[in-house]
Amino acid sequence: MQNVNIYILAIESSCDDTSCAVLVNDRVLSNVTANQKIHQQYGGVVPELASRDHQKNIVPVVDAALQAANITLQQLQAIAITRGPGLMGSLLVGLSFAKSLSLALQIPLIEVNHMQGHILAHFIRVSETRNNQPDPDSYRENIGPNFPFICLTVSGGHTQIVKIKDHLDFELMGETIDDAVGEAFDKAAKILGLPYPGGPMIDQLAKEGDVTKFKFAHTKVPEHDYSFSGIKTSFLYFIQNNVQKNEHFVTENLNDICASYQHHLIQVLLKNVKEVLKVTQIKQLAIAGGVSANSALREQIKALETELGIKTFIPKFEYCTDNAAMIGITAYFKYLKNDFSDLSLTPLTRMSVQ
Repeated sequence: MQNVNIYILAIESSCDDTSCAVLVNDRVLSNVTANQKIHQQYGGVVPELASRDHQKNIVPVVDAALQAANITLQQLQAIAITRGPGLMGSLLVGLSFAKSLSLALQIPLIEVNHMQGHILAHFIRVSETRNNQPDPDSYRENIGPNFPFICLTVSGGHTQIVKIKDHLDFELMGETIDDAVGEAFDKAAKILGLPYPGGPMIDQLAKEGDVTKFKFAHTKVPEHDYSFSGIKTSFLYFIQNNVQKNEHFVTENLNDICASYQHHLIQVLLKNVKEVLKVTQIKQLAIAGGVSANSALREQIKALETELGIKTFIPKFEYCTDNAAMIGITAYFKYLKNDFSDLSLTPLTRMSVQ
């Protein structure tokens, strides 16, 4: 632990959430996020609308984060920003603001890979609880995984299995060759007529359904990679064919459809994870990303402790979806290594986790 406190302001704007966090070392003092509701009427994120809302939200969100942390701009040692991957317009808003702040305050700018941020959220030191409420003055020691560990990173844009050797040393073991599992959830929800974002709706409805009621095929791909485009297509045909036979098929079987489809996706995810754990002989497994908030996935990951004799790490819900705290913790480890960026930095819509 550092003798001198390092205050970092972090900004995350890779998609449709504008988020700002203030960290002191590995502790979160504030983590404020503005969600964009406008995309619900379109059934998905509209990039142009997302970037416009980031422009409206970023100043109020940063101001709110500073106030919640009870610090001033002059106390900051660095500005952290998501460089990518993400939507170009959204990334540009956050990066332009971060550059300006870094220049005005004459403090370092630290670029962060969004996917690394999801993984390193496991190393945020959380506060103790008193009377069932977080105590901001008392933090317990970090209980994150030891190195090396395997992380299944699952979101609307990414599905990856990563081996983490150190805070900033990542090895990609497998990934989707087309669509992400989060997109497979949202696409199925749209086909079923559920509102966006559909993944949480499927999770909720599945709790009352039978996971064995319907079966779905999956695409086989080499090594430890994934493919979800074929699963989405087969699900569409499955619904269309059954609705032709019975126009009330979806409403009469909604819970069972959701439960069976969700179970299928999770089994596809876990098959490769188990293979990687066997090959690497690593006994620690973490999950990260927006889909890691899925209750069934969390339960089945936890069950692997007994099945495989491993230890699992599941993030707090607030650190599953896109948030600036995960950008801040990654920046903290980069700060310790003097890994800074210059003002020529440009956003990247695609970035490897390695």
